[in-house]
Amino acid sequence: MNTPDKVYERIVKAAEAVRRLLPDGQKDFKPKLALILGSGLGGFGSEIDIVAEIPYRDIEGMPVSTVEGHKGQFIFGYCGGAPVVLMQGRVHYYEGYSMEDVVMPVRVMRLLGADFLFLTNAAGGADPTFSAGDFMLITDQIMNFVPSPLIGGNVRQLGTRFPDMSEIYDKQLRNVISETAEKLDIPLKQGVYCQLTGPNFETPAEVRMARILGADALGMSTACEAVAARHCGFRVCGISCISNLACGLTETPLSHREVQETADRVAPLFTALVKRSIEEICKL
Repeated sequence: MNTPDKVYERIVKAAEAVRRLLPDGQKDFKPKLALILGSGLGGFGSEIDIVAEIPYRDIEGMPVSTVEGHKGQFIFGYCGGAPVVLMQGRVHYYEGYSMEDVVMPVRVMRLLGADFLFLTNAAGGADPTFSAGDFMLITDQIMNFVPSPLIGGNVRQLGTRFPDMSEIYDKQLRNVISETAEKLDIPLKQGVYCQLTGPNFETPAEVRMARILGADALGMSTACEAVAARHCGFRVCGISCISNLACGLTETPLSHREVQETADRVAPLFTALVKRSIEEICKL
């Protein structure tokens, strides 16, 4: 495990590398909002006015996405006139990366100047009232099944040793998204997201356990990113696309293909909701 100073040095070097890779005339680009694109939003880059695309592999020390459908690059541009940075593809703990690696891109985007972090993902529905294709506004989370990204020496340059998580998903941002969904006439559920390790899908017993603990949706990302984001000062919001009902709530065996097919099917609505929400958040 790297020392806190080494962790921070690595993040700074990556942010500096991004600056060098931005095109002439955009070296001082400062995003207001950072968006992590989950399954179903991979094509969101075409919705913004792009000024630069920078593959993770070109950035010193940056982990690279290995999951099918995760392209693996930062996209810089303007959404409704607001400067934004998109993560087109995230890295996951189940890929064999350390938590330091998994949350590194979040920390880099903070150093680049972003104030808001908008998290998206595809998740399994643990709430039996959910259906494949629903959208769930994340109101809170459970992350006890994966290591905290803050374990180890505190990176004091980023935040305090014991950061408060009483409102990890910003209430004002949640209200903006809810109001936006209502204006667009897009149904929006609300609930608690639980991150498990993956890459295997959960067993029926594990789904029942998570449901007893208060989880409404299950996935393999996002929660650790939210913790790291709050630690370094981001205001955080998030939406899950319910790609399937969790194991035990459906007779159909779960597969990544099903997740991708559902996410692709509802992508136009998901894109519309996220895009308009970003425009409203950036007015704050």
